[in-house]
Amino acid sequence: MSRIYEWELKGILQGDAETLKKVTTTCSKDEKDSYFKIRDRPFVVVRSAGSQGVDLMAVRNDISFPIEVKSSVNRRIRMSNSPQLKEQSEKFKRACEKAGLLPIYAFRLKRVRGDSWRLFTLEVNEDNLFGRMKRAYKRLPKAHESKDGYYILRWDDGMALNRFIEYITL
Repeated sequence: MSRIYEWELKGILQGDAETLKKVTTTCSKDEKDSYFKIRDRPFVVVRSAGSQGVDLMAVRNDISFPIEVKSSVNRRIRMSNSPQLKEQSEKFKRACEKAGLLPIYAFRLKRVRGDSWRLFTLEVNEDNLFGRMKRAYKRLPKAHESKDGYYILRWDDGMALNRFIEYITL
């Protein structure tokens, strides 16, 4: 099911007019205006084959980031369903730190009006991040880590995708 949302997010970040029109039908005018700004500075977005901890890779001349897409009807996602999810999250974090990339978790809340996407990042060594990636890292909310080391995404604590688009298209 989250493949549907991978395609949706891919279309948004590529500035696809049909996708933008569809996802903004219940958005406020300000949210809609922010979403459509991505058409001025779109990304090349590649979907990953298989689940290696990265669903999408968004690439542009000034900022690039791998994205793991999650979706739920619940406002909170606990990534503690299995040890494999924990290991996948840690691999994602380590790979991004080594490459100097900004890891993004995109959380799509189902059955909500308005902007249904929220973004998070992981706590990483920011010494490896530069320019716009470092500034985005400082702005994005960090995924909460439980005492057992599992990540928790609280939709209400995330950055709305329209706000992120507004920031990265300046």
